[in-house]
Amino acid sequence: MMMPMGRNGDGGMRYLVLSDIHANVTALDAVLGAAEGRWQQAICLGDLVGYGPDPNEVIERVRSIGAVTIRGNHDKAVTSATDPDDFNPIARSAVVWTRAQLRPENRGYLEQLPKGPLPADNFFMVHGALHDEDEYVFTPAQAFEGLLDAPAKVVFFGHTHIQGGFALRGDEVGVLHFKPTGGNPFSTLAMEPNIGYLLNPGSIGQPRDGDARAALAAEPAAFFWALAGCGNRRHQASGVKTPEEGRRPAAGLKPRPSVLHHCSAFS
Repeated sequence: MMMPMGRNGDGGMRYLVLSDIHANVTALDAVLGAAEGRWQQAICLGDLVGYGPDPNEVIERVRSIGAVTIRGNHDKAVTSATDPDDFNPIARSAVVWTRAQLRPENRGYLEQLPKGPLPADNFFMVHGALHDEDEYVFTPAQAFEGLLDAPAKVVFFGHTHIQGGFALRGDEVGVLHFKPTGGNPFSTLAMEPNIGYLLNPGSIGQPRDGDARAALAAEPAAFFWALAGCGNRRHQASGVKTPEEGRRPAAGLKPRPSVLHHCSAFS
């Protein structure tokens, strides 16, 4: 997933925010191409690896653009910082395969990634929940504590692979949905004063929100985009394999499940 933010007339910095790339370099390259010239500093919310066949290529792309990056649960599992026993079978087998594929310098890069929450300019970045980097935030009830305790007005999070987020108005949490439609490549969030936001730009490498296009967002303008042709599973119904899917058997990886549910069992 990805997202650009940046310097405009008000002097704000433009950030490209990436998340949950999951070793899918086809999708990452498409996102970087679409965002070319639109950002000044990249950040990544974790899970560079896992599931996909391109762990070294993705890590090297992220390093080459100088992204400020935090770790995700798959990054920790691949470096043996955590045990993948609670991962689903496909994720667990991908961890074992990725450990064998990583070049030493790329493993070392993953090992030194900091945990979130991490400050970046006037917002914070975290992989999962603010109080637990491995916890999923799917519902308003799960988001409430993080919104109350958020160290900044805006916190970007990943992990769920679902573009959208939550807004805190007083003591009520609203759900934010972003779904670019038709020929319009983006939808817009008008950010309000005195409102706290948890924003998820979506996943680059493995979206799970019913739209298989790689996702991104931009702040402070708060554009949320869905990109076609990013190497994900847009053609599943017709049986046409995307480039990333075609590389999985050759790499010895199991195929992805035909349906991805929004649940923690997919880790």
